[in-house]
Amino acid sequence: MNHYGALILSRRIALQTLASWVGATGLAQAGQDSRASSEKSTRSTESLQLPLRFPRDFGTHPNFQTEWWYITGYVQADDAPAALGFQVTFFRSKVASTQQSGSTLAAKHLLFAHAAVSDVTSKTLTSDQRIARWSGMPAGSNPADQAWAQTNETGLLLQDWSLMRQSDGRLRAQVQGKNFALDLYFSDSQPVLLQGKNGVSRKGPSPEHFSYYYSLPQMAVQGQIRLQGRSRAAGVGSLAWLDHEWSDALLPPGAVGWDWIGINMLDGSALTAFQLRDKAGGAVWDGGSYRAASTLYTFARGEAVFQPTQWWKSPRSQARYPVHWLVRTPADFYTVKAVFEAQELDSRNSTGAIYWEGLCEVFDSNQRLVGRGYLEMTGYASPLRL
Repeated sequence: MNHYGALILSRRIALQTLASWVGATGLAQAGQDSRASSEKSTRSTESLQLPLRFPRDFGTHPNFQTEWWYITGYVQADDAPAALGFQVTFFRSKVASTQQSGSTLAAKHLLFAHAAVSDVTSKTLTSDQRIARWSGMPAGSNPADQAWAQTNETGLLLQDWSLMRQSDGRLRAQVQGKNFALDLYFSDSQPVLLQGKNGVSRKGPSPEHFSYYYSLPQMAVQGQIRLQGRSRAAGVGSLAWLDHEWSDALLPPGAVGWDWIGINMLDGSALTAFQLRDKAGGAVWDGGSYRAASTLYTFARGEAVFQPTQWWKSPRSQARYPVHWLVRTPADFYTVKAVFEAQELDSRNSTGAIYWEGLCEVFDSNQRLVGRGYLEMTGYASPLRL
């Protein structure tokens, strides 16, 4: 960490981060606590800041408009010279026009899923997607459902794809895609990381733009990835990152997309940074956090600054993506580099968006490799609509 980062953390962390860390640890251990079921139709960070409770908040929140579970990581296979990156994302979107229907056939929610594998050796991205309807009834109770989500724990099924909490506490992702398959287990190694203010992450100048947001970084990975007919087992050093967010109003006016990084640092720390971007490339809002050992520092507005330094133009969509960034945070000035450029994902057959999602490496201000994780960039091919 450079002098700037050390100075900022030393001055502010004692007052702000110890309480956040204790809160995160305590909530993660709450076990059987459940949040009150009543939720207001008009929400803001000022009018509603219900504490997160686990395992309840691992599950779905169907009264909210938008929700996603997002797992990214990399597999270090013993028989391969380079890592495989992977991402598995499940989305839920409430359908406003069907909420009052009493029919069990009504699609009250749509579930989407994206999965992709980044092959660093061949510099290729292989991906697939799913979409199906959910009546909102309890998991498995409606034969017409092609998808469902559990409310009391992580449990998602979308046709032949799933993300489920196992009896031993691990998460299991099973995906059968075109030319690839994932069967991966994820084990917690750290407490839940509550993003923003105790899990309420501000997303714009107005308080109604926010999400509930927690992360599970530094998750150990077991299992295997099959790519182009070849299976690779996850070896020592394979790590993942899970994000879970839900919101009624995520994008503020003027925002066309976002840039986000979730980085498992090599020393066990966790770095999150994001900006919501307008059509001119300016930051409408920004945020993030840095957690090291027993210390959590949540970034204030203006403390996460993204500066693109190298671009790549997609031959498919003609979108230009910044594939190298300088990301300034209170922890350090980081250089974020895509491991390879062609990691654009076309999801027009499900969510309708084209975005860039890929494995990256992170270097500190002394240009030392300090972390690996995922970079996500949306709104470059066309404005993002949620």
